[in-house]
Amino acid sequence: MSDNALYVSYNTVHKLVKSLSERLLASGYDPEVIVAIGSGGFIPARIMKTFINRPIYAVGISYYGVDNKHHEHPTKIQWIDEVQNQLRGKRVLLIDEVDDSRVTLAYCIGELLKYEPEEIAVLVLHNKRKEKDVEFPPEIKRYFNGVETDDVWIKYPWDAADIEEHTAKEEA
Repeated sequence: MSDNALYVSYNTVHKLVKSLSERLLASGYDPEVIVAIGSGGFIPARIMKTFINRPIYAVGISYYGVDNKHHEHPTKIQWIDEVQNQLRGKRVLLIDEVDDSRVTLAYCIGELLKYEPEEIAVLVLHNKRKEKDVEFPPEIKRYFNGVETDDVWIKYPWDAADIEEHTAKEEA
C-alpha cells in the first residue's frame, strides 16, 4: 500500500478470484449464471468464469459521477431485461469488485429479485470494514469476500494508465 491507497495487481485479482471460486464451491453453492456489475465487476467475473464456466450477464450501475461524487441514488446504465427469463428460477452469482457503501450491490439485488431467481449469492474482491449505508435484503444468505480491508481508496489494475508503475506500488 502506498499513497494512502491500496494498489491491487492483476496477479492479486486472479489469485483472489481463484480462492473465492474454491470457497464458493466448497460452500455448496453452484451458481448457474454470473451477473457482473460494471465496470469493476467485469474482470473478476470473467476470471471467475475460468474456474466455474458459467455464462456472464453484465449490468451497468452508476452511483458515482465523473467527479467521484455520489449521485442521489444508483441508476441503471445498462441492464439485462432481454435475458430476464434466463434468470428466473436460477442460482445467480452477483460479482462486483468492492463492497464499500453497499448501495450499488443492494440496488442491483433488488432489481434482480424482480426476475424471481432461486437464489442470489454476492461475491466481491474487497469488503471495506465500515458501517454500510444499507443492508442486503433478507433473501441474501450467501456473501463471499476475498479480503477485508480498511476504508481506503482501492486502486484496481484496470484503472491504471501505467500498469508497471501500478504493480510496483502494490509491491511497495
